Amino acid sequence: MEPTEFIEPAESVEQSREVLGARAAGGGCAGLIAEAEPQGLGATYWFDAAPSAAPYSVTIRFTGTRIGTEGKPGSGDRFEQVERVSGITEGMGRIAVTARVQQGINAGTWRVTATPAVQVGEGTPASDSAPRPASLPRTVTTTTTRLFPLVHGPGARPFVWPSLVGLGVAVAIAVQAALLARTNVNVVAAILISLAACVMGYLAAKFYYLALHRKHPRHFVTAGTCIQGFLVGAVGTLGIAAAVFQLPVGTFLDATTPGLFFGMAVGRPGCFFGGCCAGRPTDARWGLWSSDRRLGIRRHPVQLVEAAVALVLGAGALALTLTVEVPVGGTVFIGAVAAYTFIRQLLFPLRAESRTPRGRALTMAICAVVVAAALAVSVAA
Repeated sequence: MEPTEFIEPAESVEQSREVLGARAAGGGCAGLIAEAEPQGLGATYWFDAAPSAAPYSVTIRFTGTRIGTEGKPGSGDRFEQVERVSGITEGMGRIAVTARVQQGINAGTWRVTATPAVQVGEGTPASDSAPRPASLPRTVTTTTTRLFPLVHGPGARPFVWPSLVGLGVAVAIAVQAALLARTNVNVVAAILISLAACVMGYLAAKFYYLALHRKHPRHFVTAGTCIQGFLVGAVGTLGIAAAVFQLPVGTFLDATTPGLFFGMAVGRPGCFFGGCCAGRPTDARWGLWSSDRRLGIRRHPVQLVEAAVALVLGAGALALTLTVEVPVGGTVFIGAVAAYTFIRQLLFPLRAESRTPRGRALTMAICAVVVAAALAVSVAA
């Protein structure tokens, strides 16, 4: 059976111009976003993973033409982009592939055609009698350009991330303040230091991301963040500021530990919903449908697993802080960070972008020694 074509009704040239004019002239945030740079557009193709004797690939060719052009499309009025999804198996369910187009296009309303092609076997041809995925239909849709950082595929909710991270910061500081109130530490000074540490941690997380991905500092605003950078920046600020203001550094860090990990447990799901730090696609039963802003598919939910790990570590640190008087200040903090780092190394291979080709075994060995030493000190107390 020949693939069918589904075409969404396109706006007329006049309607497109009216819509764009209204958006630009509307004022307020909507008008600013409609005119802001850089502009981009997103077009999504949906399909279901089909039975196949071997993993297969789908290549989608997206071609777009800006509505409202007269005569032959000029520069910036047409684009072509190819997206490929490989390793597809039957258990992956519904799949959404989004072309995020930015370079060389003009703002406006676009008519986008998605033409898929199926390749069976991933280089290993299946037998003629083996089940093969059926051909996929071509689709035609209309879409409008918008501020490129806001262009993402289905399932990604970028604004959830700052909301959950902000809530996590509030939780962390509240728990820290409650624990410090049981000591002689100046709680107000500690809270101000912690707020400053959060700011420095955020900046460090941004620069860490830029360095890791080798991007120019001009991408600072739109760049992502790395938890490693946040920990280095925030903890460094806490330690230095505590020493400057003559606060007991070890006690301060130990009292900060439960809240730090509770805050991470609250904020880390924001990565799952926001489409960052995504897990590898999988057909396993424990996989959850999520997106990396380009590909929506069943994945290993590494962000949620990491949130659960942070919750357990926070609870353990809280129990130690409330029940054990550790003779060496900072032991709880060092042990918890080492345990978290150890578990992150276990989770990295399940991420779509591991970025840890070397050094995992050494890092895990060092962390295991540190955790064992911290537990020994705590038990001895």
